[in-house]
Amino acid sequence: MKTLIAALFAAASFSAQAASASPAPEFTGINNWLNSPPLSMQQLRGKVVLVDFWTYTCINCIRTLPYVKSWHEKYKDKGLVVVGVHTPEYPFERSSSNVQAAIKRFGIPYAVAQDNRYATWQAYANQYWPAVYLVNKQGQVVYSHFGEGDYAETEARIRALLAEAN
Repeated sequence: MKTLIAALFAAASFSAQAASASPAPEFTGINNWLNSPPLSMQQLRGKVVLVDFWTYTCINCIRTLPYVKSWHEKYKDKGLVVVGVHTPEYPFERSSSNVQAAIKRFGIPYAVAQDNRYATWQAYANQYWPAVYLVNKQGQVVYSHFGEGDYAETEARIRALLAEAN
């Protein structure tokens, strides 16, 4: 009975958050796409999208990468698309070769959009590294998390969105 109540509470909480969803901003002003040809939210409609704002010298970002990579590996064949949006904190982080070296060093297999002008960052009204946004199959942002932690909740949201999408 407790499990049923917990599941109903989680579903109600998820539905309430989904009801306040807003359209996902487009990837804007991207300087370079790494590990992928250019992507758009329009072309990703029908998929669940995880947008991860990060920068390669941020220790909090580095600590979240194993989780983001794991979600990519677990769910890429089930309809999840992960897009890392690399937005530099320092001038040297604007270098494409530095970002490419970091992608190789951290073993990042998913698409990375290099957002040197903060255009996508601003489109999302983002203020934090790291920041994760989940976009449902209708193209709406339905969940966000800033900083480290809440990995189980984020993964539960991914799973729920994928179940809804299928």
